Amino acid sequence: MDPEILSIGLLLAAVLAAGCAGNLLLPGKNSTPAPPDDAVILPAPRSEGGVSVEEALWKRRSARIYAEVPLMLADVGQVLWAAQGITNDRGYRTTPSAGALYPLEVYVVAGSVVDLEAGVYRYRPDGHLLVRIGGGDRRADLQAAAVDQASVGDAPATLVIAAVPERTTAKYGERGTRYVAMEAGHAAENVYLQAAALDLGTVVIGAFDDDRVEEILMLPKNATPLYLMPVGRPVPGND
Repeated sequence: MDPEILSIGLLLAAVLAAGCAGNLLLPGKNSTPAPPDDAVILPAPRSEGGVSVEEALWKRRSARIYAEVPLMLADVGQVLWAAQGITNDRGYRTTPSAGALYPLEVYVVAGSVVDLEAGVYRYRPDGHLLVRIGGGDRRADLQAAAVDQASVGDAPATLVIAAVPERTTAKYGERGTRYVAMEAGHAAENVYLQAAALDLGTVVIGAFDDDRVEEILMLPKNATPLYLMPVGRPVPGND
C-alpha cells in the first residue's frame, strides 16, 4: 500500500476514535471547531492599560480573602486572555509554549460574575469565548476538593489551569512533561500580573484532589488539572 495513503488512513482512524470517545481533547495541535450556539463571547481584551509591568510586579501578592462583590465579565475575560490569549494572526499566545504546541486548557468555575450564569466554562482562545461545560454554582464543591481552602469558595470565580500533556510529550517525550509544568507556571504568573493591574487578587493553589476536580470540571480523560486560581477583589491588609 502507498505509504501516504496508509498515513492518511491511520490519521482518519485516530480522529474517528477520538470522536467516538466523545471526551478527548486532541493531543496534537489544538482544534478549533465552531463554537456552540450558547457560547459566551467575552468583551475584547485590552492591549493597553494604566499600570506598567514594573508596577504590576511591585503590587503582585497572593490574596486569599476577597470582598463580597461580583467580578465584571470584562475582568474575567482579561485574566483569561492573560493566561492563554491569542496575540497575533499566527496563533501565538500570551504564554510561551515549547514548540508552540499549547497543551494548556483554562477553565472557569463561576459563581458571582456579572452577565455570566453560574457554572463551569472552558476558555477558547480562538474567538476569545467561553464554552459552557455545566451549570450551577460549583464553588463549594471545588472548595471541598481543594482541602477546604476558603479562598476557592469565597472568590467570585476560580480559574483552573489544566493540561493535555500529550500535545507536548508527543514531540519532546518524557522531557515534555517538564515543559508543560513550566508553561503552567508562565500562565499563572501572567494571571497574577494581570490581576494586579486590574486591582484584583489571586493565589495559586496546588493542593487539591485531582479526581474530584476532574469530576467537577468534567475534564476529558487525557486532561489533568495543575492549578486552581481564585480571583476576586482583595480585602486590603490581608495579603
